[in-house]
Amino acid sequence: MPITTDLHQHAWPADFLTALEARHDGPRTERTGETSWTLRLPNEPDCQLGEAEVDADWRRGGLFAAGIDRALLVPPLAIGIDSLPADDARELLAAWHDASFALGRPFGVWGAVAARDPRVADLEDLLARGAVGLSVPASAIADAASIERFGPVLEALQRAGRPLFVHPAPPADGQTGGSDVASWWPAVADYPGQLLRAWATWLDRGMTLFPDLRVGFAALAGGGPLMLERLAARGGPVDAARSDRLVYETSSFGARAIAQAAQAVGVDRLAFGSDRPVVAATDQHVPLVAGIDRTRLCTVAAERLLDGAADARRTDATERDAPLVLVADAA
Repeated sequence: MPITTDLHQHAWPADFLTALEARHDGPRTERTGETSWTLRLPNEPDCQLGEAEVDADWRRGGLFAAGIDRALLVPPLAIGIDSLPADDARELLAAWHDASFALGRPFGVWGAVAARDPRVADLEDLLARGAVGLSVPASAIADAASIERFGPVLEALQRAGRPLFVHPAPPADGQTGGSDVASWWPAVADYPGQLLRAWATWLDRGMTLFPDLRVGFAALAGGGPLMLERLAARGGPVDAARSDRLVYETSSFGARAIAQAAQAVGVDRLAFGSDRPVVAATDQHVPLVAGIDRTRLCTVAAERLLDGAADARRTDATERDAPLVLVADAA
């Protein structure tokens, strides 16, 4: 039986929130009730965390109701804990990893290392503890210098046969709307651009340097699959963008964008991710997309990303390598 997977969720364990509470600067938390917290971030609106975010049992029930076998937890890279001074980053990441590993099934864990001092030993320890792979902020592969800094860790990840998951980082200094902007501002005005840059850099450099590394990009790589016509028009590496070593996770996108991405790169390169609890669950949890089987969206690409498995359920070459024609309206 195939394992249905939500490739991208987040956890806010109480022990981790307590560790953040001890900080004087952002990111930090303030307890506002027995099961509620305020998350304070530099230059971003405050975020309220309640029982639905902190209590993993809420999430377990939702997964069971949706027929999802496992959910993979990503460290909170978007609040920048990995990019703090290395000792601080390791301390907070350790608190998050310890609490997240302890949750057990149906949760799996993406590991993360200190971005200012990425160490192979830290990665190897996480993989030995059962991490499914390594998650990095988009800034970690956004340019040649960043890829070089992470190079030894990426080499070790490739040797281990484990995947990379690319997630948004905090908005760069000077590129945020400030703490008084709408709560949706960073996710709409900043994160897609980060992911697109990381995706383009990976097509241009990363895939040559790490030819066997399997990589998943959150949020459809900021819309990367929807850029293939433009990429082709400028002589870019369209074949690389459609490689079986790349997987495009769907979080925050709905039926139209997912259908268009499937037209561009093939449905078996798309993997479902919900981004819960950052994004509220829909009634059906997995989006309903015309012409795309929901179980397939939750199994084929995730299995290939996580296990490197050649999946017998994959479509024939004609459907898998769909022409670069985007549908006008797939809803």
